[in-house]
Amino acid sequence: MAEDFARAVEDGLKLGKRIYMGKDRAVQPPKPLPLMERSMHFYLPSAPMVYAVISDPRIVDNPDIPSYQPHVHGRLDPPALIPLQMNGVNLDVDCYGDSAFVQVSGMWRVHCVMRSRSCDCRIAVPMGDEGSILGVEIDLPTKSYSTELIGVEESKGIQNIARPEDGQFLKPHIFTLTIPKIDGGTYISMKLHWSQKLSYNDGKFTLTVPFNFPDFVTPAIRQIPKKERIQLNVNSGIASGIVYQAVSHPFQDSKRNGGHIGLLYEANVMTWSHTDLSFSYGVSSGNIFGGALLQSPSLYDIDQRDMFCICLFPGSQQGKKVFRKEVIFVVDISSSMRGRSLESTKNAINTALSKLSPEDSFNIIAFSDETFLYCTSMVLASEESIENASEWMSKEHSEGNGTNMLIPLQKAVEMLSSTPGSIPMVFLVTDGTVEDERKICEWMDKRMKNGGSLCPRIHTLGIGKFCNHHFLRMLAMLSRGEYGAACDLDTIDSQMQKLFSKGLSTVLANITIDAFDDHEQIEVYSSCIPDLSSESPLTICGRCQGSFPDTLKAKGILGDLSNVIIDLKIEKVMNISLDKISARQQIDLLTAQAWFSENKQLEEKVAKLSIRTCNISEYTRMILLEKGKIERDTDTTEARKVPKKGDACKLLDSAEPKKILLQILTVGFGDLLATAENICPGSEEEILPEVAEMLNKATSNCCGRLCRHCCCLCCIRCCSKMSNQCSILLTQLCGAVACVGCSQLCSLCCPQEG
Repeated sequence: MAEDFARAVEDGLKLGKRIYMGKDRAVQPPKPLPLMERSMHFYLPSAPMVYAVISDPRIVDNPDIPSYQPHVHGRLDPPALIPLQMNGVNLDVDCYGDSAFVQVSGMWRVHCVMRSRSCDCRIAVPMGDEGSILGVEIDLPTKSYSTELIGVEESKGIQNIARPEDGQFLKPHIFTLTIPKIDGGTYISMKLHWSQKLSYNDGKFTLTVPFNFPDFVTPAIRQIPKKERIQLNVNSGIASGIVYQAVSHPFQDSKRNGGHIGLLYEANVMTWSHTDLSFSYGVSSGNIFGGALLQSPSLYDIDQRDMFCICLFPGSQQGKKVFRKEVIFVVDISSSMRGRSLESTKNAINTALSKLSPEDSFNIIAFSDETFLYCTSMVLASEESIENASEWMSKEHSEGNGTNMLIPLQKAVEMLSSTPGSIPMVFLVTDGTVEDERKICEWMDKRMKNGGSLCPRIHTLGIGKFCNHHFLRMLAMLSRGEYGAACDLDTIDSQMQKLFSKGLSTVLANITIDAFDDHEQIEVYSSCIPDLSSESPLTICGRCQGSFPDTLKAKGILGDLSNVIIDLKIEKVMNISLDKISARQQIDLLTAQAWFSENKQLEEKVAKLSIRTCNISEYTRMILLEKGKIERDTDTTEARKVPKKGDACKLLDSAEPKKILLQILTVGFGDLLATAENICPGSEEEILPEVAEMLNKATSNCCGRLCRHCCCLCCIRCCSKMSNQCSILLTQLCGAVACVGCSQLCSLCCPQEG
């Protein structure tokens, strides 16, 4: 999808050269890159963008200065995407701890379509690390649009269903939405909302927000004022005394108070920002430290229990003893992992092995429908053994068509059952779904309850959209491990390196909070508290009925296997929305628990939280609300629809909005059929869930009647690879067969007619 989008933008830039902007232009017409310099990533959005969707090239022209355009025959399929010019942009970012909430408001103009014609406009929203779309608001002269989340059952009554390209994730971090039929010359006012995470490294938080606009979105007319504004507010929460170290724009302090800081950048510019917003601030400390934030619920909160958020920071680990590690990599090598997925996995494992100390030990287990062991016992991480392991991974193992996950996991945990004085861990990498996933979680839950002081941690990574990411999250949560996802093939290596680095950098294990054991009225969203890594702080959120304890202590085991107690300062806060901060984590954890327990009440709880906080979930669907506007004459109380644009009148929203149901935006609960078929992640053969369900219903009986050795999915793949000539020939052949069948049917029904 991303490649198709990039090609459409490239075609749009070529088409945009037709537009005459007059003599007083501030920028040159957009020029596509030379052939040798072309890259798909150049044409993907690096900042919030809006594109005109052009199927008919005849409508392309300057709405203000009509010019002679040579007649063009035919239509564009797929349509070209012409980037719209932007007339102003504001960026507002609120940071709370490791979470950031972003709002971009701006004005775009349909500068490339005749005034008498209209086109669809596609919005593209690139987000930062672990970005999650929260909402889109569009205001037009005669209409307004906004996104909203509703329950799955309620969505079944909506008749208007958007096409896949009208609302989807182009990549895991790029959300696109199409607004229909906007007239040429129209100004589009827009607000975009999303949340994302700040990265953490060596006691320093870093925020990166996509804000790099290409030159061709700058208005071509010199007289148009161009103003950009960035407001950045940081509330460190537990940490105090913020010291910011690196900024991308010339900010000025607008406010500063202990752990709170406000920065403002505002300027009239010739061209829009050519760099992402980047900001870093330090919270380093010599030792592990933390605290707890407590807040009462709002009046609109369905759950009226108090909210709490406990944060633990790793501090500086220089000169401190680290855990000795026993590591086993359990890697899926079924046929679907062939190619980039498996090669990226091998490279990441080689990098992880190079970071082990000589006293650490490791092993590798590869699995499909069979299981392959690098060695029957754990191996010390010497240079020779790491080199041998790399050679073993490079060999061709017999790739099976099945995926048997339980046996290799049981083997790995068994090998780690007697590892005193070290922290055992398993890294599971897979791209598929198996039928016994709940059985695997039940087995791991029993192992953790009956295990010793340091049970094996299972860190999981899911590749693509066919694996059950909620199963992988639940498995990691039950074993105090970490979960990672690489839904895009381009991110496999980076996401795997991030997971390996985080798992191998544990500084505090077996964490418990003293008040949780004795207080029955406290609910923690995570059933097991994960370990604290030097790569990121740890956040524990939950709810409390009644009075919250006056003191809190966190206990755990350090790298030298000594016990440590950390006093947590409790602070009641008013200016931080804990519900907003914890919403994404709460939805993800509760969804995994709802899948595991098959609990309908948990599903309803997730749906209500998703709707209230605007975070997408498996149990809600996103819709696009279209509200027409009416004008109210200042001299009369009679309301009527707006007759035309530009009239001086007061506009009011009409009462009944039109609802358009977008496609499913979540990853789902895995795809057993795709796993059985060994479809590779990211292949062009991926089928949307709604399309797959329609095909299954429509073709449930036809396969058995037509052919006992072929399925409809195979037929669809075969037809998708046909040339135009072959498809025409097949169509003619089917038509001929149909005519013969009709003539035979007529002879049977009317023998006298012949």
